[in-house]
Amino acid sequence: MEVSTLGALSALVVAIFLILRKVPPAYGMIVGALVGGIVGGVDLSSTVNLMMGGAKGIIPAVMRILAAGVLAGVLIESGAAASIADTIVKKVGETRALLALAIATMILTAVGVFIDVAVITVAPIALAIARQADLSKMAILLAMIGGGKAGNVMSPNPNAIAAADAFHVPLTSVMAAGIVPGLVGLVVAYFIAKKLVNKGSKVEAAEVVAFDRKTLPSFATAIVAPLVAIILLSLRPIFGIVIDPLLALPLGGLLGALAMGRFKDSNQFAVAGLGRMAPVAIMLLGTGTLAGIIGASSLKTVLIEALQSSGLPAYMLAPISGALMSLATASTTAGTVVASQVFNSTLLELAVPALAGAAMIHAGSTVFDHMPHGSFFHATGGAVNMSITERLKVIPYETAVGLSITIVSTLIFGVFKF
Repeated sequence: MEVSTLGALSALVVAIFLILRKVPPAYGMIVGALVGGIVGGVDLSSTVNLMMGGAKGIIPAVMRILAAGVLAGVLIESGAAASIADTIVKKVGETRALLALAIATMILTAVGVFIDVAVITVAPIALAIARQADLSKMAILLAMIGGGKAGNVMSPNPNAIAAADAFHVPLTSVMAAGIVPGLVGLVVAYFIAKKLVNKGSKVEAAEVVAFDRKTLPSFATAIVAPLVAIILLSLRPIFGIVIDPLLALPLGGLLGALAMGRFKDSNQFAVAGLGRMAPVAIMLLGTGTLAGIIGASSLKTVLIEALQSSGLPAYMLAPISGALMSLATASTTAGTVVASQVFNSTLLELAVPALAGAAMIHAGSTVFDHMPHGSFFHATGGAVNMSITERLKVIPYETAVGLSITIVSTLIFGVFKF
């Protein structure tokens, strides 16, 4: 039974409204899906079945995301992430402070740290540098967010896992597809941030928090965990040896803990990592219910007809759907999940290659993932003690970075079909 376009739109509107009212995103999307199905002309029993079917489709990605918690826990709780960030900033130098902050956040996100956690990790270093170099909070925040967006499209994060699962392509292929677009986004973020160095508030002395570098692990041992994970994942495309992310990501984390001499703390790291991943996994189950309703709706047909009437090529459905779903959910991960689950079969039927569809949806989901109804907006603003009013002023610049990533990805995989 097909859900009407009105039902699909109602599901999105209700979900956004509830999330703005501080309802947990998972519940907001579940209620939105339920309302959307009923408004869309489907009886209650069939609506629930569609929701369950959508949630069922996301379970493999949820399992891999939970496994990734071991890697994330090791990187964050051991101080490895802070060590990597501190080393990169020192190597690049304070004279290129904004570039250093962007690169540090990109690297952290690229090796598997959540983008908001990466920004929070780099923020103390950024505040100290900004105070010393007289840089504005807007400049350092955009540099970190831009670097985070760049790293996000080339990382083994939940969004990449979800896109790879939906299109049945290797995770490393989705990660590799984001490298060039991500680097372009990094450059764009850096140059925009340079224009903002005197715009907005500056860092006060009381906001600078010192941290003890002596307690951090060395860079050589800190980098072991992500390197092992990426090498294990790379065995599939290089040698045809398939090691699922369900194994590769936690194994990388455990070997990283061993390299840092913290293996006895592995369980502590895993518990902390699971605590960070659990809210994402729960949110994705809610996202799956929303995807089930939208996937069974005529919204896909409406979007395709709109593309055809506009004269745009079929592959544009991928980045546009990613951008629209990130706007609705204010999340790269949720946006990628909904767009991938709903439009994967349609894109394949339109002769868009699986990797191209996954890459363009993934890139498109970075365009509006920073909207105020999502947690990323508030977490990143709080990391640099920025007011809501000033944080809102950063949105156009963040959007420009996401657009640059999406445009390059679309040129590579849609226009030139590499």
